[in-house]
Amino acid sequence: MILSQLIHNISDFKILGKDNQEVKGLCLHSGEAKEGFLYAAIKGFTSDGHDYISNAIENGAKTILCENTPSEKSSEVSYIKVEDSADALGKIASLYFGEPSKKLKVVAITGTNGKTTCVSLLFDLFKNLGYKCGLLSTVNIRIGDEIIPSTHTTPHSISIQENLALMVEKGCEFCFMEASSHAIVQKRMAGLELDVAGFTNLSHDHLDYHKTFAEYRDAKKLLFDLMPSTGACISNKDDKNGKYMLQNTMASRYFYGIKSPADFKAKILEMDMAGMHLEINNQEAWFQITGEFNASNLLLIYSIAFILGEQHEHIITTLSKVGKVPGRFEIIQSPKGKITGIVDYAHTPDALENILKSINKVRTKNESLITVFGCGGNRDQTKRPEMGRIAAKLSNHVILTSDNPRKENPEEIINQIEKGISPAHIKKTLSITDRRQAIQTAIKMAESSDIILIAGKGHEKYQDVNGEKKPFDDLDELRKGFTKYNK
Repeated sequence: MILSQLIHNISDFKILGKDNQEVKGLCLHSGEAKEGFLYAAIKGFTSDGHDYISNAIENGAKTILCENTPSEKSSEVSYIKVEDSADALGKIASLYFGEPSKKLKVVAITGTNGKTTCVSLLFDLFKNLGYKCGLLSTVNIRIGDEIIPSTHTTPHSISIQENLALMVEKGCEFCFMEASSHAIVQKRMAGLELDVAGFTNLSHDHLDYHKTFAEYRDAKKLLFDLMPSTGACISNKDDKNGKYMLQNTMASRYFYGIKSPADFKAKILEMDMAGMHLEINNQEAWFQITGEFNASNLLLIYSIAFILGEQHEHIITTLSKVGKVPGRFEIIQSPKGKITGIVDYAHTPDALENILKSINKVRTKNESLITVFGCGGNRDQTKRPEMGRIAAKLSNHVILTSDNPRKENPEEIINQIEKGISPAHIKKTLSITDRRQAIQTAIKMAESSDIILIAGKGHEKYQDVNGEKKPFDDLDELRKGFTKYNK
């Protein structure tokens, strides 16, 4: 495309050079630049793309999108100076890929916990309703039946628009995507036209990036503030921040709740390890996932489908047949001793508390609950002692271990978790740094009918240690341990 065609949606820009420059591709990493590409210089959390403009030009970039133009300029290069490179890139990427979000129904879900479960089950629901769909999630990217590994909860704006364009090309009618707080404030979703935005809940997370809880909360709220009047927003009335999220939106507003008066209501009638008997908007059905937090997720999924025009009974019937999401309350049984193993992504205090309380509600208390978990390195440290307190209070035994230590010392992370455990609970706590050994120890400790929860990594197939992602799968480790110890 010609540069002048790509910039008419941007306000307050200045061009230094030719506006008839041909743009053959887009990139925001200088190493990905090729002949004729547009390179976007974006100021990041740890580095500034402006420092790599010369590298991008050396690699062939002929258009530079930037907030500050370099002192030395090439006569062969066009420079677009803007107030916000990330915002402008999203709008440029949308035009470059043919404004795909206008050709799909796009649904975005934000919140601390439940995003992956909700978008994944929405994808499965609408697929079973007969639609071809796309998915952008923490677990993977899906374009119809094609599955692509995912590297971020929400990809960067070029990737989002490119994937949406592929969805349109493949005949998809819907796209369901997660919207992380990082992605929202970093303008990765600029240029998107959303049809529905949903809010799950808000709890302690990502304070290493957002610094304060209020800043984190307002990052989520920005998604709804920017929704157009043609869209719809739905928020969790049971969450104390639920009403706040929709205060300033121009979109149609809806609320869902289990404990609070709302537009969409649900009641838990029965719950066990196999699933839940729910009443949603006066219709009962058995669902194949369990936990009070998942009852809320199912209600949000139902509500979004209803807002998008699907029939009440058809939604309930189809949703009741939808299965579980990888790494989200994923259950396996040991072959002999009937030990229950549960793998879950819970990596925040609220998520860990929710899953432990859900397990405690459905178990008989004649069995022991053994929890194995750690906390990620180079992330919010303030949640570590709180997670230790919660795990020790709600479990019979706790094994503290390494999660993704990244470039931190895993023993130091465990020490910080231990600080939240009260003297009354410290005797039921072990510390085993090696995650494989920790899982094997839990299996050796477990007796028939006991429950082992492995929390924190869920679907992940690796462990990040000193910048190296080593193969590791919690579910696979459970299976191998059950066999090894003849459980």
